[in-house]
Amino acid sequence: MSWVRPVLVVGIAVGTLASAACSSSSSPTSDSAGGVVIRLTGSDTMVNLNQAWAENYKKVKPEVSVQIAGGGSGVGIAGLIDGILDIAASSREMEAEEIARATKTAGAEPKEFVVGLDALAVYVHEGNPVQSISLEELAEIYGEGGQLVKWSQAGVKNTACTGDEIIRVSRQNNSGTYVYFREAVLGTTRELRLGSIDQSGSKDVVALVSRTPCAIGYSGMAYAAPGVRALPISKKKGEPGVAPMLQSALDGTYPISRPLYLYSHGTPTGPVKEFIDWTLSAAGQQILQDVGYVPAPAAGQ
Repeated sequence: MSWVRPVLVVGIAVGTLASAACSSSSSPTSDSAGGVVIRLTGSDTMVNLNQAWAENYKKVKPEVSVQIAGGGSGVGIAGLIDGILDIAASSREMEAEEIARATKTAGAEPKEFVVGLDALAVYVHEGNPVQSISLEELAEIYGEGGQLVKWSQAGVKNTACTGDEIIRVSRQNNSGTYVYFREAVLGTTRELRLGSIDQSGSKDVVALVSRTPCAIGYSGMAYAAPGVRALPISKKKGEPGVAPMLQSALDGTYPISRPLYLYSHGTPTGPVKEFIDWTLSAAGQQILQDVGYVPAPAAGQ
């Protein structure tokens, strides 16, 4: 599957994967008041978005509670495979082996929905004078055997960084953001080198970079915060960089844009289908844009 074929909680239950495991059913459960509970877990990049959707959907369908948890794309996909979730949120595609296991569990192949786009941003401390960066330079900073270990080697005089060392902030390897960044920057044959400071959440990456003048890190564009700058990125060194924003993600000029996915057990029906359809409606896509992401191509029409 490929994406080129063609979030504030009021009155909702926010759960964890562990609490979802109390039920092994692959269809929505009922709460104590007899309402419908939809279990949605996965991508930490999408957790704020999913919470915003859940809160607003509660206003549309008061009888439906959408339980939201993060933990990473891998956690959501594992929950879908094990049959303890109704929907998995992921910032990467499911792999063939994961699809096969989920199909065996549910008796139907998971259904993929592209619900939005994210321009994966590369952040530096606001005091870092670097103006842009290329994919080639990112590969030499993050990649195994990479030669860029000091800011001065990249032509940057970072006076706030007394040691000159480039401190690499990354995500843990169960993160869809980690998987996408590795493949987009390094390809499929090269690994990220050891020694980075790995964070469990998208917000954690940005927070650490904001406190660390020598740092560089990657996270969703919706997690921009005071104390950091998102760098324009080019494919090759010397080319003009493109900033991460709605238009550059939509037209493909930003080099590391990615789709955001929801996965269900087979073709969804009933409350699960109604919720996913709503996320793709004009109302759902406006919420996605308000949170800081890019509407899905052809969604909300």
